[in-house]
Amino acid sequence: MNSNDTLLSIQNLQVAYGNILALQGISVEVHEGEIVTLIGANGAGKSTLLRAISGVVPIRSGKITFGGTDLGSIPAHRIVELGVAHVPEGRGIFANLTVLENLTLATWSRKDRQNLRQEYGHVFELFPRLAERQSQLAGTLSGGEQQMLAVGRALMTRGRLLLLDEPSMGLAPVLVREIFQTLRDINATGTTILLVEQNARQALKLANRGYVLETGRLTVAGPADELMDDPGVKAAYLGG
Repeated sequence: MNSNDTLLSIQNLQVAYGNILALQGISVEVHEGEIVTLIGANGAGKSTLLRAISGVVPIRSGKITFGGTDLGSIPAHRIVELGVAHVPEGRGIFANLTVLENLTLATWSRKDRQNLRQEYGHVFELFPRLAERQSQLAGTLSGGEQQMLAVGRALMTRGRLLLLDEPSMGLAPVLVREIFQTLRDINATGTTILLVEQNARQALKLANRGYVLETGRLTVAGPADELMDDPGVKAAYLGG
């Protein structure tokens, strides 16, 4: 799926919380059809970067371009309409709504209502457990099922770029493997993925390329297999 078409371009990005610079001159590129991962310790700025792309936090300086459109002054709901789907850390599902109602909420901006049945079918094909539980309240799902729902809901927006923040957090190893395989399947259908993930080994196995963030700065970038062999990355994030 890799191509030279730049879908997302981030140039010299700075984001601050009050007087604290969370991102200090970050530059990242994601090409159409790629899976790119951001790895780093807690507090490195990975989630902040995703929030800046999706318009949830304002940028202090720099530029974010998606599909040729400068996202700098565009509100978050319009960024969704442009094709950026964000699955935040903690999933953010509506516990008191059913699985189907959660999925339907994600279609609020869709103009092509006639294709929704096909989209539900696609999500249920990727996540058969959601099909079995579509009338169940989302708050009664297991952690793994809630993560599936969060990803499925993002897919209902028909986004070209899927931003994923810690999809494996808190999940049993067997579910982690399942989620990562599903991400591979989603990417194979043409969706580009930018992934934040504490499980650096799994993320680099999945990704085409990776970036390492340390306290708001990019320290290493390159093809995923090269990062897997990088002594510094190994020592810091891959258990030696």
